[in-house]
Amino acid sequence: MSQTIDSTVVEQVNELADRARVASRRLALLSRAEKDAALHQLAEAIVAATPRILEANARDLERGRAKGMPEGLQDRLRLDADRVAGVAQALRDVAALPDPVGEIVRGSTLANGLQIRQVRVPMGVVGMIYEARPNVTVDAAGLGLKSGNAVILRGGSAAGETNQAIVEAMRDSLAAQGLPADAVTNLVEGGHDAARALMTARGRVDLVIPRGGADLIQTVVRESTVPVIETGVGVCHVYVDKSADLDKAVAIAFNAKTHRPSVCNAAESLLVHRAVAADFLPKALTDLTNAGVKLHITPDVTPYAEASSAAYDIASEKDFDTEWLALELNVAVVDDLDAAMDHIRRHGSGHTEAIVTEDRAAARRFTQEVDAAAVMVNASTRFTDGGEFGFGAEIGISTQKLHARGPMALPELTTTKWIVEGDGQTR
Repeated sequence: MSQTIDSTVVEQVNELADRARVASRRLALLSRAEKDAALHQLAEAIVAATPRILEANARDLERGRAKGMPEGLQDRLRLDADRVAGVAQALRDVAALPDPVGEIVRGSTLANGLQIRQVRVPMGVVGMIYEARPNVTVDAAGLGLKSGNAVILRGGSAAGETNQAIVEAMRDSLAAQGLPADAVTNLVEGGHDAARALMTARGRVDLVIPRGGADLIQTVVRESTVPVIETGVGVCHVYVDKSADLDKAVAIAFNAKTHRPSVCNAAESLLVHRAVAADFLPKALTDLTNAGVKLHITPDVTPYAEASSAAYDIASEKDFDTEWLALELNVAVVDDLDAAMDHIRRHGSGHTEAIVTEDRAAARRFTQEVDAAAVMVNASTRFTDGGEFGFGAEIGISTQKLHARGPMALPELTTTKWIVEGDGQTR
């Protein structure tokens, strides 16, 4: 650690972590029926608290706008009655999912008669450090409860009042059900020192998961002494191959960029095979421009951009490494599949990459050779999502390769223990 942490803040965080540890022991013993009932009650509590949550959210948004918060971040922060109902529904969806705790991963009976089995068990105490995404507050709490983990939340100050209103509603509900309120803890005070204290509470906190921009994630990865699952940024590509169905390609590129540009699975770069550029780009760029997308293009895209009256500039190398999180898109023409994959190797973040092609051999090469947590064939990058994959709400999308990769749901919030049963065997 290169920075000194306020000892008072460390003491406060350690106390909260110890209380969360006690709560986690209780959660680990709950049956699926008990956890599912609790999740339904949490959903009802959030819906009942909608007016209070929206008032808090309005204050957070007002402060954000006054400080010049970008529109993309405002969209992530903004709640309305439908979005609150949506996050509450996510809890009900989690309740409907299988309980991973107790699942036997593998097992056998050895030649000496010992019966061994590897069983999923909760992590214990999970810390979440994230930015202005109130839905993460609810998703983390719900997934934590279902997987038997206590969760300590450190959301960004931009969503401070919103997160506090949500957590208060959930803690009140847990207490009313006779469950430990410390199953969900919100770190409200302490500023950056509170986050640093959380990620250095080794022995008290079992796992830290950062969600947000590259700076936040890399700070946690560098400074944490608690194990970290890295949820990386999404510099995602859509590659239109020479054999693509161009109508499909236009629809996929448009959806991947414009459906919700402020999220990590939105496309940031569009790569087009030179053989179909003249047929594909005029239509695609016109549709994107009409949707308000600003283009960062390579020089050989210029004629098509001018023909579509697009707002554009010439892309720099840095642009291709940028997660725009806004209605901005890099566009390049490439010579072939190999050039597209080389571009992705140089600029991709290992999140999601998509190919649009009717050539099965090209699709097979792309899926085998592109190194990413998710690889799409003839589908939008926007599908890399726990809910869309059928996992329910996700706690993050991991771009690392250890333990978890891709959308992280309930199984990824468990570890395992080996249970060995014998009848007096000795070695």
